[in-house]
Amino acid sequence: MVRSWGKSVSMAVLATVFAVSSACATEYVSVVKDGVNLRSAPGTDAEILFQLPLGYPLEVLGKEGQWLKVSDYEGDKGYIQESLVGKTPHVIVKTKECKIYSGPGTKEKVVGNGVRDVILQKVEQKGDWIKVTHPSLTGWVHKNSVWP
Repeated sequence: MVRSWGKSVSMAVLATVFAVSSACATEYVSVVKDGVNLRSAPGTDAEILFQLPLGYPLEVLGKEGQWLKVSDYEGDKGYIQESLVGKTPHVIVKTKECKIYSGPGTKEKVVGNGVRDVILQKVEQKGDWIKVTHPSLTGWVHKNSVWP
């Protein structure tokens, strides 16, 4: 009987750990239009830290009313109105340069190059490779070249 109880406790602990880790999954959003203000505090009277371009990806750190506390790929933090971000996934090139391939792998044809701070829309992911699109280009980039 004790052995059975131990298994039940173990399963309950595993279920709890899984539920907590799932609930703590990192959330990312992207800016939905050009020139959106990132502010120092939640509120339209707060100092404007940066103006963000369309598609700029952000990690959500918390929420205060209609405002999200966010961080970007360089670790800059601020607040943005929730209505100014969406769930369409984007990535930003974080390396000086990266190659964009026709398929997921370095043996594929190079179809373009990305440079630091270029924003790409994420289409899908296969392992370490992310399919991205840009107005004049669609291809695959290695996940180590972009954030998130």
